[in-house]
Amino acid sequence: MVKEDKSTWKSNYFLKISSLLDEYPKAFIVNADNVGSKQMQQIRQALRGKAVVLMGKNTMMRKAIRGHIDKNPLLEKLLPFIKKNVGLVFLKGDLVETRDLLLANKVKAPAKAGALAPLDVHVPAQATTLGPEKTSFFQALQIPTKITRGCIEILNEVHLIKAGEKVGSSESTLLNMLGVSPFSYGLVVEKVYDSGTIFEPEILDITDDDLKAKFLMGVRNIAAISLTIGYPTAASAPHSIANGFKRLLAIAVETDYTFPAAEKTKEYLKDPSKFAVAAAPAAAASSAPAAKKEEKKPEPESESDDDMGFGLFD
Repeated sequence: MVKEDKSTWKSNYFLKISSLLDEYPKAFIVNADNVGSKQMQQIRQALRGKAVVLMGKNTMMRKAIRGHIDKNPLLEKLLPFIKKNVGLVFLKGDLVETRDLLLANKVKAPAKAGALAPLDVHVPAQATTLGPEKTSFFQALQIPTKITRGCIEILNEVHLIKAGEKVGSSESTLLNMLGVSPFSYGLVVEKVYDSGTIFEPEILDITDDDLKAKFLMGVRNIAAISLTIGYPTAASAPHSIANGFKRLLAIAVETDYTFPAAEKTKEYLKDPSKFAVAAAPAAAASSAPAAKKEEKKPEPESESDDDMGFGLFD
């Protein structure tokens, strides 16, 4: 197969990204640090039919996006985030589903010296298979140890590497000796683009229940403030009406003034026995099933004391 020249390759790349920008309304801006070609191939296979992964030089991606702004001016919002080692994952379907597929395709990797740690690394207390000759190495890292059955035992858990810091050569060597691969690498979603809107990937974790809870909290706060300052709003109106009814009911009880909604309350205060008689049959009906349950089963007849004619010590 004849390899195409550089100018043809660039032309085809620009045509490809232009067609993707036209076809797909959504995209993830992903960081591809520490992702190898084999892992990238696995990610493409996992996303087949659901999303398209596009990698390339940042200058070429920015140039292609600028050339497409005339058709879709909203694409200009992507330009500030096309920096460092990033790519684009174009999709039409559910953002959360595709995001989860990206996160699931991660590969375990050892801690290489000089690399930035994506997370904290703790070495638990454990019995290792390392011989006593490695004791000085642990002492240099200030890790308390002792010799147990001819092997080094780590006495306490050690916070070896902090997230965001560079991995030192000593820490890398220790983790390799212990056979620990603490890091996992894959495409990391940095920003989400959806029909001209750019937002953080954490927003994808917000559920409908979270939105309802936030909305109701806001309504409660507005109602409380409105009631406190005496300013009527749609949120406080039901509470104001209920409070007004309570005041009218209190006035009707204490005076001869009455209105239809207060008559039942006034009648109850005059003669509570009427309501007690009406409530008694309902209470009796509800207590009947409970009484049946409480009935004790008849105890079986006790066996004869002589145990069928035989004594205990016969």
